[in-house]
Amino acid sequence: MKDTGAVRTQRRQPTGSTQIMGLVRRRIERAGERLWRLEDFDDLPFSAVAQSLSRLTREGAIERLSKGVYYRARPTTFGKSLPSPTAIQKLASRRKTVYPAGIAAANLLGFTTQTARRSEISTSALSLPRKLIGSETVVHTRRPEAWGRLSEVDAALLDFLRRGAKSSELSPAETIDRTVALLSESSRFERLLKVADSEPPRVRAVLGAIGEQLGKESAVIQRLRASLNPFSKFDFGLLTGLPGAGHWQAKGIANKK
Repeated sequence: MKDTGAVRTQRRQPTGSTQIMGLVRRRIERAGERLWRLEDFDDLPFSAVAQSLSRLTREGAIERLSKGVYYRARPTTFGKSLPSPTAIQKLASRRKTVYPAGIAAANLLGFTTQTARRSEISTSALSLPRKLIGSETVVHTRRPEAWGRLSEVDAALLDFLRRGAKSSELSPAETIDRTVALLSESSRFERLLKVADSEPPRVRAVLGAIGEQLGKESAVIQRLRASLNPFSKFDFGLLTGLPGAGHWQAKGIANKK
């Protein structure tokens, strides 16, 4: 008798490049419109899958968006469909840490209900593939590597402080109250303090003013103060009304000794 079990085991996975090409093609065609990555075929030989995807790209069956990322379009009345901006930004964020910036950051933090016409993000990467994030997206690159340890909210708050809270649609007093409240939550001040050395001096000055208001340890406050040039003035933006702003060299306020 033949060992049919052995035969079934041998046929479980395709072995030739032609067989793998056929399998990759069928999976993509059955799934319809979607993004594909090399990792989606991790049950198959890597090199054979890469060759299959390259061939399907040359045939026009899929589009290569960036290294290892492909898109299967669907026909529409206006031509081929385009990848979802949300999906490709999520994919980009899986490769490099990406955070909301500008109005998107202010919206996340509760300072505005506006939605920006163009997406705005920040990242520690030197660059991001435009096909992944969208040609209209405003990208702020080269954020400190230390941001990689931050949560989305913490990084959004740092972006907000970098801009002097100018993306807030609240009144200056309400903006200050909410900023101080956010920094008093769940050891957030301490987490941001850990990355403060890589932030612009104006951010350290604002953190110092707020830390003083929150009654943080004097050693912490002194370390922030020692990191600032005593002859510089810093743009606090809408946070100029902080009680200790003048003491922390805010522009437009006399230094109160």
